[in-house]
Amino acid sequence: MRRPGALIAGEQAIRVAVLCDFREEQWPSMDLVGDMLWRHLSEYCYESVTATQLVPRLRKRFQYIPFLPMKVAQNADRLINRLSDYPAWLGERQSQYDLFHLVDHSYGQLLRGLPSHRTVVTCHDLDTFRCLLDPEREKRPRWFRAMTRRILEGFRQAAHVIAVSNATRNEILRYGLFPPERINVIPNGVHPLYSPSPNSFWDQKAAELMPVPGVDTPWLLSVGNTLPRKRLDVLLRVFAAVHRNVAGIRLVRVGGFTPEQLRLAGELGVEHAVLNLPFLKRELLAAVYRRATLLLHTAEAEGFGLPLIEAMACGCPVVASDLPVLREVGGTAASYCSVGEVESWERTVAGLLMERTRSLDAWEIRRQQGRTHSARFSWAENARQTVLVYQNILEGR
Repeated sequence: MRRPGALIAGEQAIRVAVLCDFREEQWPSMDLVGDMLWRHLSEYCYESVTATQLVPRLRKRFQYIPFLPMKVAQNADRLINRLSDYPAWLGERQSQYDLFHLVDHSYGQLLRGLPSHRTVVTCHDLDTFRCLLDPEREKRPRWFRAMTRRILEGFRQAAHVIAVSNATRNEILRYGLFPPERINVIPNGVHPLYSPSPNSFWDQKAAELMPVPGVDTPWLLSVGNTLPRKRLDVLLRVFAAVHRNVAGIRLVRVGGFTPEQLRLAGELGVEHAVLNLPFLKRELLAAVYRRATLLLHTAEAEGFGLPLIEAMACGCPVVASDLPVLREVGGTAASYCSVGEVESWERTVAGLLMERTRSLDAWEIRRQQGRTHSARFSWAENARQTVLVYQNILEGR
């Protein structure tokens, strides 16, 4: 098999459309995947691929109706844009490309209007389809199941699937959505901004957000959305338990809390010690990773777990739920606790905080192991392996 970037005489570069999420939906992880794939296809595989990033603007209709609640209006606009506007916009451009790569499986409906034998989709997890695959676990109204069925039918029309982890691949196989020969595992990478190297401007911004009243005051960190599977209730209970015994400890939450989660923080008596932030620019998030003491990732289900390798790349040790996928991503460089076992998490976090203050050499080795491990996750390698998939599809293999 020829290497990516090498063409046979007379061949032309593959014209690839990289189909991305609406920016207005503000899914940082999906925006990251779309940006990094397009950028690295363009930089490292330009001899064999001409990549174009396609993403239309989300048209607002219902949000201009004054009497509609904003959340209802936003969801209505998302629905009509996803199911109608985006497919129509894409259809006008279909003849310009040899192959279409959808970077977010939850936009699977887009594949219904494309030539299926020339489509690739990246699958991050199967949460989007849970109401169909496991209806007893996730009950949804009939209209929602009908919409999801449309997305799933489009997803299953893809010529090939790129799973971001073996855990995701195994779940796809378990539900019989694709045969094994039509799935490749290609892990996500680490954005180059996530680095231990200081940046005076952004590090100062992080210091202003996260002041340290004492020399050894630790900051615990959590990054991600507020979906129930992230188990932010566990995060808050663990923090409350540690807070009782560690003077001055703080928690910074990037991605926000729901009102219910904020109420829990108040009931636990830790709301004054929690810094609640929205999603941040990558430069600032990298500085927050560098300033944090530990990343806690309490999810009960994941498709990959980008914050693990981002934190490690910045020199921030990680404690994660003991899930196969998170062990796959975090390797031996992370520490693991059983999902939801608050006492286990409390002991692990307390032990690591003690190591930080009493065994500086061991702490520095831990941080270095994380940096070394995260270096295995490369967007350039992701792009190179992805081009091999493109070539195989167009050659009929």
